[in-house]
Amino acid sequence: MISRRAFSFCLGSTLLAACTGGSAPTRAPASRMRAVPNAGWDAWVAGFKTRATSQGISQTTLDQAFRGAGYLPDVIERDRNQVEFKRSLEDYLAIAASDERIETGQQMLRKYNGTLAQIEAQYGVDKEVVVAVWGLESRYGARRGDVPVISATSTLAYDGRRGAFFEKQLVAALRILQEGDTTPANMTGSWAGAMGHTQFIPTSYLAYAVDFTGDGRRDIWSEDPTDSLASTASYLARAGWVRGQPWGGEVGTVSGTPVAVLQPQTPGPRIAVFRNFQVIKRYNNSDSYAIGVGHLADRIAGGAPFQASFGPDANGLTLEDRKELQRRLTSAGYDTKGADGVIGKNTTSAISAYQTANGLPVTGEPSIGLLRRLGG
Repeated sequence: MISRRAFSFCLGSTLLAACTGGSAPTRAPASRMRAVPNAGWDAWVAGFKTRATSQGISQTTLDQAFRGAGYLPDVIERDRNQVEFKRSLEDYLAIAASDERIETGQQMLRKYNGTLAQIEAQYGVDKEVVVAVWGLESRYGARRGDVPVISATSTLAYDGRRGAFFEKQLVAALRILQEGDTTPANMTGSWAGAMGHTQFIPTSYLAYAVDFTGDGRRDIWSEDPTDSLASTASYLARAGWVRGQPWGGEVGTVSGTPVAVLQPQTPGPRIAVFRNFQVIKRYNNSDSYAIGVGHLADRIAGGAPFQASFGPDANGLTLEDRKELQRRLTSAGYDTKGADGVIGKNTTSAISAYQTANGLPVTGEPSIGLLRRLGG
């Protein structure tokens, strides 16, 4: 099984904040990454082509793939400046299973119900789980990424920090092109080479992607998410998904004998998990991610929120307090870019601006006093 652990996908860590807001799966704004001349990259590519040829990549494929490729300095900047967010489970779920994400997931479930039912029948993976992965990985197709994969993976392979890994991804991407599943111009993804509606890295694509539409191509880049959704089900099935078994749930709400009981945050819900929880972690090796996928799937299916309270945070604010603080700041003219209760850079910037304008000590930190001062 090929691990996807090396990547930070949409709710894995660094893209968490970028995935918030909006219920409609409209495409994200185009990236501004531009290739620049780099003699070192040129020399590296020349040497790489010899290695790729020895692995069965044709000269024609290499010529076509690298014709429009180039060195992307912004990719290196992203790679070197990743910030690992340590979100609480409460904050994570506030985004992963937000009202907007649940509502859109239910819309997608209805829209593609026939296709999803066929996928579930073939692979045995619950259709709500497949939709939940889609929701977390690309916000139902809204954030698939538009960075050229050949440029991104070759830039990262040349850079050398994880050179061997990204050279392997580059070879796999070339193999995908050689097999005719897509074109170099259409092969786009995240800055680190994850592709399509459910963000497959090239090696995982080669191993698990499927042509469910029967058109002869495993097209995860299409506006039609069918092949992506089926490929996700294929991945989870091959990872050991147990048909008909739950992923888990809050203690007292699921039957059977779990493999473990987790309590990621105290106070907070105690969560019984089954084997399928571990299978979801093969997609992204994070407890919070697997809980997020499972809980979002349950909510899309009409299930209830977790019943146990997380309690107030270190500042004495509950999730609802934090949402209200964001609403009041925005109403006062200090836009927090949404009211999900998660205190990120937009909220801290809004707090700092309010404090500056009102002659207060500038801390950027939420507090009960600030909530009261904003009135309402």
